[in-house]
Amino acid sequence: MNYEDFFAGSLTTLKDEGNYRVFAELERQCGAFPQAKAHGTEAKAPVTIWCSNDYLGMGQHPSVLGAMHDALERCGAGAGGTRNISGTTHDHVQLEAELADLHGKEAALLFTSGYVSNWAALGTLAGRIPGCVVLSDALNHASMIEGIRHSKAERMIWKHNDLADLEAKLASLPLDRPKLIAFESVYSMDGDIAPIAAICDLADKYNAMTYLDEVHAVGLYGPRGGGIAEREGLMHRLTVIEGTLGKAFGVMGGYIAASADLCDFVRSFASGFIFTTALPPAVAAGAAASIRHLKVSQTERQQHQARVAQLRCRLDTLGIPHEDNDSHIIPVMVGDPMKCKFISDLLLADYGIYIQPINYPTVPKGTERLRITPSPVHSDADMDRLVGALADLWEQCELARMPMAAQ
Repeated sequence: MNYEDFFAGSLTTLKDEGNYRVFAELERQCGAFPQAKAHGTEAKAPVTIWCSNDYLGMGQHPSVLGAMHDALERCGAGAGGTRNISGTTHDHVQLEAELADLHGKEAALLFTSGYVSNWAALGTLAGRIPGCVVLSDALNHASMIEGIRHSKAERMIWKHNDLADLEAKLASLPLDRPKLIAFESVYSMDGDIAPIAAICDLADKYNAMTYLDEVHAVGLYGPRGGGIAEREGLMHRLTVIEGTLGKAFGVMGGYIAASADLCDFVRSFASGFIFTTALPPAVAAGAAASIRHLKVSQTERQQHQARVAQLRCRLDTLGIPHEDNDSHIIPVMVGDPMKCKFISDLLLADYGIYIQPINYPTVPKGTERLRITPSPVHSDADMDRLVGALADLWEQCELARMPMAAQ
C-alpha cells in the first residue's frame, strides 16, 4: 500500500465534496475582541469574529487576566506534572470548590478539556459499574460518544430529545439493572434544549443515573451561571453535571460536578485523569476568577441575550433562514457545502468577517450552516456589517429566503 497516496486521496475526496476544513490564522486582540488580526490571508484588517465560543468575552475580562497574571508570577508557567504526582496546586483546589458550589454538588473534578472530561468520566462510570447500560441521545457530542464506546458498556441510542423513545428503551430493561442516561442541555449545532425535568422523571421511574453535559450553557443561564439545570431548578436531581471552562468562562479545561464519592471514584480510576498533566495554575486561577464574577454579575448574560434577540430579528427581516431555538446559538442554514464554504471565504476576504462553515460530518449532509454566536462585545456597527454582508452574499448565491409569513 502506498500510504502517502492514500492520505492524499482521502484529502482530495474531502475537497471535492466541499468538506475540507481550512484553518483561519487569527490573532485575537485583547481589549478589542471580537476584533482579530488575520495572518496569511487576503482578509481585510481587522477581522470581526462571529463564531467564537468565548460567548461572553470573558477571555479578556480584567478580573480573569489579573488572576492569571498573579498566578503566573506566584507559580510559574506549568503545574509540574499530573495531579497525582506534583500537579495539584492550591489554585486547582480552589477552582474545584468554586465549581462544586456553582452546581450545588459536594465535589467537582478538573480535567484538561471538556472533551477529556466526557471521555474519561463516561468511560469510567459506564465501564466500571457492573452491567451498566448507557442510554445516549442521538445527537450527543463526539466526546460523549467516544467515552461511551471506550467503556465497552452496552449502549442504546434514543431519538434526539424524544421522551417516548427514551422511556420505551428504559422500560425494556430490568428495573434493577444499572442505567446511565447521557444527554446535553444545549445542543451546539442546532441550539435546541433538552427537556431536563422530564428526563429526570424517567430516571427516577426506571432507577437510572443521569449525566448532563452543560458545556454550551454554563456561565450563560441561571441566576449564577450554573446552566439550564440551574435556571430550571434541577441541579439537585442530576447525578453528574459536566461542563467546560473554555466557552462562556473564557479560559480552558473541563470538569464534572457530583457527589464526593462519585468524583473520587472517577479520580481514582479514570486513565484520562490519572495520566494527564494538570492544567497550569494560571489557567485554573483565571477560570476561578471568571466563575466568581459570573456568579454575581448579570450584566454579561443580559447583554448577551439582547444581542442574540437583535440578530434573530434582523435575520427575520431579511428572510435569511435560521434554526428557531431557545438558546444563544444561531445556525444560519445554507444547505450546500460548496456554497457554505464560498460564503464563509467571501465573508473573510471581502467583508473582514470570520464565520467558519459547519459541514459534514459535524452536521448531516444537506444541513450545512454558518453557526453564529453573538456576544455582548459585538457592537451595533459589527451587527450592521454582518447583516449587510449576509444579505449581499445570499443574493449572490441565489439562496432561498424565508417568506415573511413563516417568520
